[in-house]
Parts: sequence; structure tokens; C-alpha cells
Amino acid sequence: MLMGLFNNWIVVVLMMIGLYIMIAHGNLIKKIVGLTIFQTSVFIFYISMAKVDGGTAPVLADNFSQYANPLPHVLILTAIVVGIATTALALSLVVRIKEAYGSIEEEEIQKQDNQIQSEQKIGGQM
Repeated sequence: MLMGLFNNWIVVVLMMIGLYIMIAHGNLIKKIVGLTIFQTSVFIFYISMAKVDGGTAPVLADNFSQYANPLPHVLILTAIVVGIATTALALSLVVRIKEAYGSIEEEEIQKQDNQIQSEQKIGGQM
């Protein structure tokens, strides 16, 4: 029973690891890694749910009666491409943030933003 749900346990563990990394760390690169781990767990979930025991590729033949649906696998291929594009965009934004703020730590970036906003409020009151 428990081993039959092995894929589900792996998915849950990877989701929790990815979510923890995104929430607990202030480093933007670590947040991207957490997002990638979370995305990977979703991919594994969809692929494991699409598996049909005894199913074969949907090619019409007389000796096969059970077929696997190829649509979930195609959707996962698309999701992988979108995930890679999202990761590349996020990394490019981190590079721009590093150039603008000199740091990729979330707290330091927020501190600099708050300082700039307070200076603008003081300058606007005069």
C-alpha cells in the first residue's frame, strides 16, 4: 500500500522542499532554485498520474486493448519549456537587480527601496 504511493510521497516531499526554500531564504537565486524544485515536483506528479499499467502507445494494433493517453506527456514537455523560459527570465532579472542594487538579498533590496521612498517623501514636503 505504502510503496504504491511512492510517487506521491516524492512529489509531496519535493513540493515542500521547494516551498520551504522559496519562503525561508532571502537570496533571490535560492528562491529561483526553490521554484524550479517545485515545478519539477509538479512535472513528476503529472507524469506519474498519466501512467497506465499495461497501456501501450496509442498505435492501433490487434493485440493491444489498453492505450496510454499521450496528452499529459505532451503537456509536460510544454511545461518544461515554459519552466526553463521562466527560470531564464528570473535569472536575467536577478542580474539586473544585482546591477541596480548591488545585492541579491531581499532584505537589503527592501531596505534600499524604503530609504529611497523616505528620501522622496522628505524631498516632496519641502
